[in-house]
Amino acid sequence: MAKEITSREEDYSQWYLDIVNKAGLASNSKVRGCMVIKPYGFAIWEKMRDELDRRFKETGHQNAYFPLLIPKSFLSKEEDHVEGFAKECAVVTHHRLMANPNGKGVVVDPDAKLEEELIIRPTSETIIWDTYRDWIQSYRDLPLLVNQWANVMRWEMRTRAFLRTAEFLWQEGHTAHSTKEEAVEESRMILDLYADFAETFMAMPVYKGEKTPHERFAGADNTYTIEALMQDGKALQSGTSHFLGQNFAKAFDVKFLNEKNKEEYVWATSWGVSTRLMGALIMAHSDDRGLVLPPKLAPIQVVIVPVPKPNDAINAKVDEIMAALKAKGISVKYDDDKKKRPGFKYAEYEMRGVPVRLGLGKRDLENNTIEVARRDKERDNGGKYSIALDSVVEHVEQLLEDIQTGLYQKALNFRKEKTYKVDTWDEFVDVIENKGGFAYAHWDGTTETELKIKELTKATTRCIPLDVLFGEEGEGKCILTGEPSAKRVLFAKAY
Repeated sequence: MAKEITSREEDYSQWYLDIVNKAGLASNSKVRGCMVIKPYGFAIWEKMRDELDRRFKETGHQNAYFPLLIPKSFLSKEEDHVEGFAKECAVVTHHRLMANPNGKGVVVDPDAKLEEELIIRPTSETIIWDTYRDWIQSYRDLPLLVNQWANVMRWEMRTRAFLRTAEFLWQEGHTAHSTKEEAVEESRMILDLYADFAETFMAMPVYKGEKTPHERFAGADNTYTIEALMQDGKALQSGTSHFLGQNFAKAFDVKFLNEKNKEEYVWATSWGVSTRLMGALIMAHSDDRGLVLPPKLAPIQVVIVPVPKPNDAINAKVDEIMAALKAKGISVKYDDDKKKRPGFKYAEYEMRGVPVRLGLGKRDLENNTIEVARRDKERDNGGKYSIALDSVVEHVEQLLEDIQTGLYQKALNFRKEKTYKVDTWDEFVDVIENKGGFAYAHWDGTTETELKIKELTKATTRCIPLDVLFGEEGEGKCILTGEPSAKRVLFAKAY
């Protein structure tokens, strides 16, 4: 199966699509720009969703659901918001079909035109804040901490499975607060939550930072982001948390009576991650043999393969091992399908990124041994070995932890190697055009310069890091204009 994958060096984009296809994650839909998420891909997304959902609820958030369709007039109420999404909106204009009077099939009934067009949600701020006007009257109703798991649609022209599709799955949190300080704290808390999830579950290091004014979410006062680095040296925005100020509260007239019985506009946040994280997971860890999954997100953490085929003695021992592994919360599968040879099974589970494979045969039982193969290493580099059968459960438990931390450390080392502190335009161009990765550079703070840098190099500002990356940083000069710069910014080519 690995021979069917284009190598990363040969064609990184095709390598990515090959893994999505061969690992059974998703396939193209008949609807342009949309994808079908296959069961194995959806199982990974469910692991992400369930862990994030648990974390949201631990921090006091509750799930709700809001309509898919939004009246067009709602998007006109917040000027920056409508401008940011207008070109991506899909519009519903009629409410009924009719039999084709000229032949077979159906056509749109011309008499069923809607009085007001409806927009398929590109994001839900507008309809949610229209609803919040009815939910919020006084300070006793605040904070309002709501999350929604949903699908959204943004009419993308260039699509790629998981990374950018017309329809995608996500969660979107929308919270209302009585003070600015509380809303800012909420948006920063969610940013930290996203970063911790990315690093501890996805084994993917991220930079936390603020977006520049030009790169902010449409309608936000401030946007916080986590930025990850893919193996081809491009950045991927992997989650955002927005401090919305009072913009949407004013647009939809959402007020509350404070403790002094005075009327105020509420303060707001919104935040979200999407199935784009699936693309990040693939590109952060996978190799030319297929998908590589961190154990915490693997639908199957351990697969056991009988060699060359099952018998009563092997089955009995496997039942014992599986029961012990499941008791420790480890997901395990026994593939006793007699129609497939062990070699085919090995290739299949390698392609699907199963972290640990165990092989057990008659001779292993006689020698009280079992074969272990770990997906994160090459077979001839510690990836395949035998251990005492009696120690397999404890060994696998520790091995899964080692693989999880090892994948993170490998990705962290790569990011360190690919983050460059640059002080001149020539150094900047060399990083962006030749080395790949993040260029940590001074910028004069103007959108004009930001857009000029993008025009010249295709690099964009990814974020203004919240942490200092190379020791104490002071003022400097912009790499392009030479004008004074208060701080450095991370630039990169990005998805």
